[in-house]
Amino acid sequence: MSSSDEIQEKPPRAERLNGYVIRSSTPDDAAAITALANLPGYRYGTLRLPYQTVAETRQYLENPAPGAKKLVADMDGVIIGDIFLGPLQGRRRHVGTIGMGVHDDFVGRGVGSALMKAAIDLADNWLNLHRLELDVFTDNHDAIRLYERYGFVIEGHLRDDAFRDGHYVDAYAMARLRT
Repeated sequence: MSSSDEIQEKPPRAERLNGYVIRSSTPDDAAAITALANLPGYRYGTLRLPYQTVAETRQYLENPAPGAKKLVADMDGVIIGDIFLGPLQGRRRHVGTIGMGVHDDFVGRGVGSALMKAAIDLADNWLNLHRLELDVFTDNHDAIRLYERYGFVIEGHLRDDAFRDGHYVDAYAMARLRT
């Protein structure tokens, strides 16, 4: 057997951490992801609109953008966090965008860190993405600290970037370069 025959690509395994597992989402997760997205704290920290329906979520999960990956933190069928990784195209194909959120009851308990670690592993070791980008509301201090721990830096201040709870709010554009 030659050395090239011995090399096998192995996909990332789902590992149980603190009672939950990080895995790829499926259309069967639509109800659980919708429940997560409709939580007030989750919605406040993301661009999700209130009253998202299971049908809307299922359609999104069944028809992802080209190359997009959505991972979830699954605790016995309850989705306690999710992260989206979307590779860009053309001359920006080395770039991926990230969006994530954590269940209101699990903020500060390592779920966001586990999701970010899994997404960065996917970006660095499987998708060959050199740059990861995200936007975060300027008042989401916990998320900003999490992103900074994983090498993201603030690259810009986006004034009146989103409309949330009756007001325009600012966001930071953050990015991480693979080293």
